Amino acid sequence: MDYIPSIPRCIVTGHRNGTATIVEDKPAQHVLKDAAGFVISDLWATDSMPVNLSNSAKIFDEFWPTLHKNGTLFRYVSIPPDSMIKKHYPSTPDKPHQLMHKTETLDYIIILSGNLYLIMEDTETLLNPGDIVIQRGTNHAWSNRTDKPCIQLAILLAANTNPQ
Repeated sequence: MDYIPSIPRCIVTGHRNGTATIVEDKPAQHVLKDAAGFVISDLWATDSMPVNLSNSAKIFDEFWPTLHKNGTLFRYVSIPPDSMIKKHYPSTPDKPHQLMHKTETLDYIIILSGNLYLIMEDTETLLNPGDIVIQRGTNHAWSNRTDKPCIQLAILLAANTNPQ
């Protein structure tokens, strides 16, 4: 497989003088890195539906993302091996993985490279390149049991996780 960079290039299209064109072509501007080796690049956000095509909404640069009400977030994630995570995040005996978390989002996740386990409260499954996860506001974690980072793309949509 071709090399996938830790900071992706982001090309944005738009219109200039009524003609469709490329308006931006540069490395991702919103990039979070931590000592364990996580790289999170938030590439684009929206704050309404239907979306405003003229520009990106504010990106909050957070490890656990905050979305605008009715918003979306396009996220590139490089997940380091568990051996690195264990050095920087303490284990918690009451959780199946120290980075278990839940967000109020519907996430469409595509594994681009590497292998990764999706950890749930009562089960887990191995993910390979090309696998897609529809993560519906559940408590979960990612476990990379290899010696190389795993790259995933995620599209997060604001969700009502407590429907009535």
